[in-house]
Amino acid sequence: MNFVMTKLWKNIFQFCIVVFSAMGLLQAQAQTFPNKPVKLVVTYPPGGSSDLMARIMGQKLSEVWGQPVIIESKPGAAGSIGMEFTARQPADGYTFVVGNLGPASVNPLITKVPYNMDKDFIPVSLTATGPNILVVPTASPFKNLNDLLVAARTKPNSLNFGTSGPGSMSHLSGELIMRQANVKMVGVPYKGGGLAVNDLLAAQIDLMVSDALPVNQHIKSGRLRALAITSAKRSPLSPDIPTFAEAGLSGLVAVNWWGVFLPAGTPKPIVDAYYSALVKIMANPDLKERFAGLGVEALASTQDEFKAFLADEKNKYAKLIADNNIKAE
Repeated sequence: MNFVMTKLWKNIFQFCIVVFSAMGLLQAQAQTFPNKPVKLVVTYPPGGSSDLMARIMGQKLSEVWGQPVIIESKPGAAGSIGMEFTARQPADGYTFVVGNLGPASVNPLITKVPYNMDKDFIPVSLTATGPNILVVPTASPFKNLNDLLVAARTKPNSLNFGTSGPGSMSHLSGELIMRQANVKMVGVPYKGGGLAVNDLLAAQIDLMVSDALPVNQHIKSGRLRALAITSAKRSPLSPDIPTFAEAGLSGLVAVNWWGVFLPAGTPKPIVDAYYSALVKIMANPDLKERFAGLGVEALASTQDEFKAFLADEKNKYAKLIADNNIKAE
């Protein structure tokens, strides 16, 4: 009996040594992290909002960490290729991705994707949000949102709105308008938001709900007219544009968002190190100003806040997508 008890205690002691050694190793890794270049995956092509924000963030993180942050573009499949690539990387903190609404929330609802957001990723922090703007050509007869909705009710399916593809924010925002206002319009999918904006400028389509970056310059130059913005309150970046509620359509709130994700299994001390660095850089005045120039607001959230936000986004769009039978092409 004594022999058995002695052996048991010996095993417990050895197990504790292993556990505490592992904990010490993880803590040491976190304290020295990073000690080599870090890879930041961008899920969209160079030159777009996601790419530009990632480059600004990469620069600021490099200054905090004292290590290069290398941008690696993995565009394609509406952002899903970059997410899959990140999910397959070692969970050591040296690869992370800036994900957003499309690949993180919408794509899994409209098509089969080669990753599972709940199992393959650790959401670290929300890093930016940006409203969408309903715009029409300046020559359009619609001076305000009510004018547009009256026309849509009078002649169902007579108006068309541009989108950057099925499940894109421009598409979902158009669907939300139709659902909230009980009107029917025709969505016209393009291979990118820039192409849709070009046709809007040429009055080939009647309207579009676009992110701010590609349309702000045309609003300022007078080539496009802004009718409403999808944020819950007026954006400090576009204070003259009324919210949909102010314009007469309550309940329509739909924002673009971006956040940092790490591969599942990344040790908590390293996740915490990321969060600490993100809180620091997202409050940086230069970063905030440069993000504002892209039409988005820089911010940082806790992991719990980000998880709750992701759950709300999934629930919101799951019903809209199911009700309208939205599928990827």
